[in-house]
Amino acid sequence: MKTYDLVGIGNAIVDVISKAEDTFLDHMGIEKGIMQLVERERAELLYGAMEGRVQTPGGSVANTIAGAGALGLATAFIGRVRDDALGRFYADAMQDNGIDFANPPVAGGELPTSRSMIFVSPDGERSMNTYLGISSELSSDDVSAEVAGRAKIMFLEGYLFDKDKGKTAFLEAARDCRKAGGKTGIAISDPFCVERHRADFLRLIEHELDYVIGNEAEIRSLYETEDLEEALAKVSAICPLVVCTRSGDGVTVLAEGQRIDVPVVKVVPVDATGAGDQFAAGFLYGLATGRDLETCAKIGCVCAGEVIGHIGPRPEADMPALLREAGLL
Repeated sequence: MKTYDLVGIGNAIVDVISKAEDTFLDHMGIEKGIMQLVERERAELLYGAMEGRVQTPGGSVANTIAGAGALGLATAFIGRVRDDALGRFYADAMQDNGIDFANPPVAGGELPTSRSMIFVSPDGERSMNTYLGISSELSSDDVSAEVAGRAKIMFLEGYLFDKDKGKTAFLEAARDCRKAGGKTGIAISDPFCVERHRADFLRLIEHELDYVIGNEAEIRSLYETEDLEEALAKVSAICPLVVCTRSGDGVTVLAEGQRIDVPVVKVVPVDATGAGDQFAAGFLYGLATGRDLETCAKIGCVCAGEVIGHIGPRPEADMPALLREAGLL
């Protein structure tokens, strides 16, 4: 049976992206620079208002899995889509990208396939309006123990903690992976997600996971402090590997008493969508292929730098070639 270098579990969301002026955001009542959950009616309104739409399979962890696959890892993704036009598009696109999509579209699913309307401002900032739809209904029934048990590394999406059955699916998958000798970790997702699930996240990180990846706002939110160093010290005391991205200030990696700080080259993004997702793709690629942690972080930075240079959350360049140019392969 096939063994996977990396398996992700998360929301299967079709990203619909278009450019928009700040005046348009104000007119439509869209809060700039954050992810907002919207209901079905609002989703349809925003979709109809988009011009020059670019449609791509998305979801935070799904984007990470796609990025890791572009670097050459054997990957699979576990997510839930309906057997409708968007769901079939999503499943086919993942397979076309070389990712094993573990769950076929659900015939007669309870909700439509999830989608996120992403408006990109002239400064590259993205404003996300996400209708969760059927992806938020993911449960243990959708998680194959065979797939989870054949993963060298598993990456879990924090957003799925919004429903109890998602939490249960998480725990079962993590335990199946670790039982077979794999490593499991989480993308914290966003500070608002931490606010909703702080106690659960901390228990999961301490008792069930081998690594955690988050940005500085998410890491601080875990401990309700503005002091990043305090938060890093606390989370590194309960988790073997902590990776914190700090935007233009670089990346900090903490692993069993070792600290590594990796700087980044500051650039003005064309579209910041997917920067964190692709950093995770590069870092996990490095981890899966036995690189040291500093090299893992540097690979992640190259991947993040590539994706913010164009519209869309997934790489467009020949990523192995970029890494070779940077002396990282």
